Amino acid sequence: MGLFRGYFTFLTGITCGIYMAQNYDVPDMRKLALMALAIGRQYEEIYRKPKKKSNDSD
Repeated sequence: MGLFRGYFTFLTGITCGIYMAQNYDVPDMRKLALMALAIGRQYEEIYRKPKKKSNDSD
């Protein structure tokens, strides 16, 4: 019985997701995730500590 309940929940979620994607303006999650990664990379480049220069001539 637990397996059927799991499938029912999964299929209900899929059905609701498809309905919402077709009838509402849902943002593209892949595009949103890529934008978040790009912003994270920018912050990393801006606020990264400078690398220490090692003196090999010691």
